[in-house]
Amino acid sequence: MNSRTRWWIGGLLFASTTINYIDRQTLSVLAPYLKTEFTWTNSDFALIVVAFRVAYAVGQTAAGRLLDRLGTRQGLTLSVLWYSIAAMATSLATGLRSFAAFRFLLGLGEAANWPGAAKTVSEWFPASERGWAVAVYDSGSAVGGAIAPLLVIWLYKTFGSWQPAFLITGTLGFLWVIAWRATVPARPPAASSDTPPDAAAGAQHSRPAPMLTLLRLPKTWGIILGKSLTDPVWFFVTDWFAIYLVSKGFKIEDSALGFWVPFLAADLGNFFGGGLSSWLIHRGWNVAAARKFVILICGLGMSLLAFAAFASNFAVLIALFAISTFAYAAWSTMALALPADLYPSASVASVSGMSGTGAGIGTILSTLIIGRVADRYSFEPILIGASIVPLLATGLVFLLIRGEKS
Repeated sequence: MNSRTRWWIGGLLFASTTINYIDRQTLSVLAPYLKTEFTWTNSDFALIVVAFRVAYAVGQTAAGRLLDRLGTRQGLTLSVLWYSIAAMATSLATGLRSFAAFRFLLGLGEAANWPGAAKTVSEWFPASERGWAVAVYDSGSAVGGAIAPLLVIWLYKTFGSWQPAFLITGTLGFLWVIAWRATVPARPPAASSDTPPDAAAGAQHSRPAPMLTLLRLPKTWGIILGKSLTDPVWFFVTDWFAIYLVSKGFKIEDSALGFWVPFLAADLGNFFGGGLSSWLIHRGWNVAAARKFVILICGLGMSLLAFAAFASNFAVLIALFAISTFAYAAWSTMALALPADLYPSASVASVSGMSGTGAGIGTILSTLIIGRVADRYSFEPILIGASIVPLLATGLVFLLIRGEKS
């Protein structure tokens, strides 16, 4: 297989993730303005976020099974078209219920991105390159998160209203679909010397393992629970960071430059995790051991977020959030690579989708808790909790994923 071809595909996966995050972050960036215009409380805003998360959680498992049957070319085309239309339609929202409805539709479409990207990587990349490939596409979440504040605030200030921001950012997915359909083959090539050994099986559309069979495996639960406990930390930053900064007395216009620093740190974390694990594999480590070593050190890194509960200096707060998102992104890169490492290609999207559903459930629960705690108390207990949970997730990965020599 031509190396240039597979890295072009990796670049398109990066672009889809970037667009995915720009579309979902549009609401989060506009949240302080929308809360004022519609007189929402934090608990009201949490309901809108939960609407997205419910659809995203349900959609992940369904999307994973669908992608394992349809293939990634067709499956990702449909999903990007769906969520692009939903993003643009949000400009028609008139209140809490309609915002929640459009975010629900957005979540259904965006749910396919990560299972689809994981399956694509399993089909096109050998194990020694998967860490880098996952880092490339997952870094799009940080890039999209970093671009969104600057782009969305500029659109809001330019047009004087929030509706154009949803309309304009929603068009990006249509451009991506054109590039994806024009350049990506319908099926990956048969296995060769530089192709994953199970790519041929993926190309032939072999059947995914039954769900109950996958759920009987401890390693499946290690992946599911790991994502379920760590993703809420990331989504706390993406969904609540602007509101948190305002609660600390910082104006969103004045803090926009610092707003994107944690997202840039996450981008670097993706490549740190992918690069370090690939380096360890080339040094002779088995794949599972290399992934778990990165998970260990980054689980410890996320725990430093607790110190933000006792800080008030803007630079210190940004630095602590940046360390946490850097560590999260490296941890997440490993978690996203594990399904391709541990399962045949025909079941990769299914396992990735189940882990996404678990992450969605965890994020829904955490979002409801965050809204209530922020309204009744403050963000400080949330920060402390967000530093403890990743340690539990790391322990579960080591406990449940054992004896793998992939």
